[in-house]
Amino acid sequence: MIGFLKKLLGGGPKVDLGQLIENGAVILDVRTSGEYAGGHIKGSINIPVQALGSQMSKLKKDKPIITCCASGMRSGSARSMLQSAGFTEVYNAGSWFNLKKFEK
Repeated sequence: MIGFLKKLLGGGPKVDLGQLIENGAVILDVRTSGEYAGGHIKGSINIPVQALGSQMSKLKKDKPIITCCASGMRSGSARSMLQSAGFTEVYNAGSWFNLKKFEK
């Protein structure tokens, strides 16, 4: 069960999110627009997870994508959705607060 949860939430080998961001990764915040308006990572894209299916065309498959939300559940779901749609470099950062330290 723990392995399943790690896979669902994007756990696995550690990835240097700071390096990915420095190299141009897209930060995809999948919280609601109201949550996003209350605070977010500068330069991030907001596509609520419930709208992701119809708005994936806004994202490029050849760029790494880092998903985030409030706790990691929605960003984990978004990661799975993107991978199912053929996006290969997708990372779940969990809470958007985890990315604050990389903000410029």
